[in-house]
Amino acid sequence: MSKGHNSGVVTQEQVGGRFEIPRVIPEMRMRRMRATAPLRSMVRENHIRLEKLIYPFFIVEGKGIRNPISSMPGIYQQSIDEMLKEADSMMNMGITSTMLFGIPQTKDAQASSAWREDGIVQKATREIKRRFPEMTVVADTCLCEYMDHGHCGIVHDGKILNDPSLEIIAQTAVSQAAAGADIIAPSDMMDGRIAAIRAALDVNGFENIPIMAYSAKFASGFYGPFREAAESAPQFGDRSSYQMDPANSREALREIQLDIQEGADMVMVKPALPYLDLIRQARDLTNLPIAAYNVSGEYSMIKAAAANGWIDERRVVIEVLTGIVRAGADIIITYHAKDLAQWLK
Repeated sequence: MSKGHNSGVVTQEQVGGRFEIPRVIPEMRMRRMRATAPLRSMVRENHIRLEKLIYPFFIVEGKGIRNPISSMPGIYQQSIDEMLKEADSMMNMGITSTMLFGIPQTKDAQASSAWREDGIVQKATREIKRRFPEMTVVADTCLCEYMDHGHCGIVHDGKILNDPSLEIIAQTAVSQAAAGADIIAPSDMMDGRIAAIRAALDVNGFENIPIMAYSAKFASGFYGPFREAAESAPQFGDRSSYQMDPANSREALREIQLDIQEGADMVMVKPALPYLDLIRQARDLTNLPIAAYNVSGEYSMIKAAAANGWIDERRVVIEVLTGIVRAGADIIITYHAKDLAQWLK
């Protein structure tokens, strides 16, 4: 036998039956290292660390605003003043990184609210860095929330144009860096945007600002709750012409390789759970830090199942995030971060 054993024979009288039953005594007992909680903790191979979690915010204009997102229990659209209160509690819990998504008052066909100096993400970034200079601010660099059509690039005759979109994306990245963002995270999936952003940041004096590339971002059905939160649903069609086909893994690795060649400092796989194989393949491909986005649909399914009493929320969340780490992710963007911090305390 594969684990090694000693055999004896249990007699008919011992078992009270008609057959002889061989007794197997394992030589290697794997359960020895699982006997107690302290022992299991001692030999645990993968750990969730709060400093490696990024907690997203959805920021709106105004004051005193804290609108619950119906499909994402515990998550809100918040004005900057309310967001700062939550940021304070985050820091006290040990969560030191956030990703900012902006919901502007006005949208247009050029996403002008995305790159303006007084844009909502820019204002939120300045206030966070003024109040919590040690907090890491990751700026989601995309145009869908700011476009009146909800797509991630310039639209002409019903088509999303790649190259004309790059200038706006790069301009947005520079504006976010100027506001104090620590990391630029382009999520648009336009070809060549990492090179365009890197060049724009460098020429404007932000050569030390890293880029976290949404490298393998799939056209997923798990984004539904996010689109409610960010008010970013496309007004026509879908995003399949620029986000990835969920069936393709080799193509995802090409996307990751291209982003690395163009100057990405970190790469991301999004969503996380249906693409754990891609996280592992990315880990084998590169030594760069790998981020995984534990997206809104994954969060909402757990919340819904827990609300119905079908699962133990704490146990499942820890299991899910541990699985993402085990697959190879260094950084996890997750809406569970604050709950996890309370549980780990």
